[in-house]
Amino acid sequence: MMNNERTTVCVVGGGPAGMVLGLLLARAGIQVTVLEKHADFLRDFRGDTVHASTLTLLDELGLAERFAQLPQRRMERMTAQLDGGTAQLNDLSRLPGAYRYIALVPQWDFLDLLADVAAEEPTFTLRRNAEVVGLRRVGGRVTGVRYRDRGAGTEHELTAGLTVGCDGRDSAVREAAGLTPRAFGVPMDVWWFRLPRRADDPAGAVGRFSTGHFAIMIDRGDYWQCGYLIRKGSDAALRAAGIEELRRRFAALLPWMADRVDRLASWDDVKLLNVKLERLRHWYDDGLLLIGDAAHAMSPVGGVGINLAVADAVATARLLAAPLRRTGRVRRADLRRVQLRRWWPTALIQAGQRGLHRAVLGRALAADPTAVPPRTGLPLPIRLLQRFPVLQGIPARLVAIGPLPEHAPQWARRPASSPAAR
Repeated sequence: MMNNERTTVCVVGGGPAGMVLGLLLARAGIQVTVLEKHADFLRDFRGDTVHASTLTLLDELGLAERFAQLPQRRMERMTAQLDGGTAQLNDLSRLPGAYRYIALVPQWDFLDLLADVAAEEPTFTLRRNAEVVGLRRVGGRVTGVRYRDRGAGTEHELTAGLTVGCDGRDSAVREAAGLTPRAFGVPMDVWWFRLPRRADDPAGAVGRFSTGHFAIMIDRGDYWQCGYLIRKGSDAALRAAGIEELRRRFAALLPWMADRVDRLASWDDVKLLNVKLERLRHWYDDGLLLIGDAAHAMSPVGGVGINLAVADAVATARLLAAPLRRTGRVRRADLRRVQLRRWWPTALIQAGQRGLHRAVLGRALAADPTAVPPRTGLPLPIRLLQRFPVLQGIPARLVAIGPLPEHAPQWARRPASSPAAR
């Protein structure tokens, strides 16, 4: 028997965008239900960065002090190790505002914080183990979802004035709505794994770039979160060569890590990120909106996907709260305003990622990784960053703040936290 429920806004997906949207709408006094597919947030996330603009948002929401209690590291710069030498690519201490760093926080802790805060609002509901299996429609308009309780095995219908898909790059909501994103070709996939970090290792984020090889390493305190780029679609062939091939490649690229690559015991320790770069032409339908990766899957270049998704959520809440409070539903014109607001920063960032894919990553990954790298100095743009350090504030701002940061609406704000938490 189908169980019928009702809410004003159904948010599908309990990631950063979904939880921020749920919290903001609840603070507007709007009844909102977030459906999260899993039983908890304890999963192996790769996107554990909370950028400066999101830190500012948390402060505006009165959450900076609570956020400061979470285990975290601070990333204030990124260093690149190239064949021609080592260079600093950005300097987040040059950012404007109080938050001049990126926080590296386990995403499950961040999501638990948002869930706890949202639960303090009487109009907020979080349903876990709730897997969306379809959309409800009346006269062509989306009027909610059908979902399955993965714990009890029961089927439910949730009627909503607005349904928002925040369920990621493989969005079940997007598929159920029949919306197909425009895909931009990407030259790479990424292997993610962990290796021990030692006290005398470099701090912050380290990129290592060479002929046929790219790696990015994020300082997580006692370990490195490592990303090794491979040519698109080459995962199966490379895995067939055995885990020893990855150990050999990584040790050759980063000799100072050679004494610990044996910690990669098997391919079970290596996760594949199937890189996508996509964007929907229309992020909405009657009664339905998609934001974050569901609307625009980002390349991992720059690590800006979470930042962009949270900004989408803030803009959505600010633009739609008023009509939702008045009537409990929104018009297509209201949803179009959200897309118009968030389309250009998304398209701008994706254009930059596509340019880097073509000009740098695609060419380098197509090269023979066993070739001896040419003896060249640092590229001109990187030399300029070293000669004029003030320029390092430009890439810092693009990554940590983005082209259109969104701020909390006044009705969602709470008294500022203590500056000591900053």
